[in-house]
Amino acid sequence: MIEKFKTLFFVKSSLVSLYLALTIPIPFYSIDRLKILSIITFFLGLYLIINITSDYVETCNNKISYKTSFISKILGKKNWEISWEDIKLIKSLTTSQGSKVYYFNTYQGESFLFPQRVENFEKFVLIVSKNTGIATKEISYISPLWTYKLLTLLSVLMIGGELFAFIN
Repeated sequence: MIEKFKTLFFVKSSLVSLYLALTIPIPFYSIDRLKILSIITFFLGLYLIINITSDYVETCNNKISYKTSFISKILGKKNWEISWEDIKLIKSLTTSQGSKVYYFNTYQGESFLFPQRVENFEKFVLIVSKNTGIATKEISYISPLWTYKLLTLLSVLMIGGELFAFIN
């Protein structure tokens, strides 16, 4: 059975709302001859942010696959696919901020970043553990979910402030 795990809603909403908070004022404050260009650029940027946050992971009985959008591919992200039986171990590395990232290491010596920003993460981790036989109890989100929620809230408050200032 194929299971699909999309990018976590709070990750997507935090990036989209931050983009909006930072760029909504630009078309309103640009000089007249650049207004149309700034509006087009604003919507192009919004499309790009939504597109690059639409990556997802698929699992089935035989393999795990990471699928990126066309725009993500242009920007250097690549699709990948690993057979469950090719996964040798899941290795952890500490980031400079103190959290941990994980990599699938294969018997062929390849490494693939373990997706840590997907919806239904607990179910995803259970599927990985069941299909690889590797203990996954210590694997968690790369950042606490409250950080994405806080960023979304602050971005929405910024947008509200911008709208309030524009109306008054």
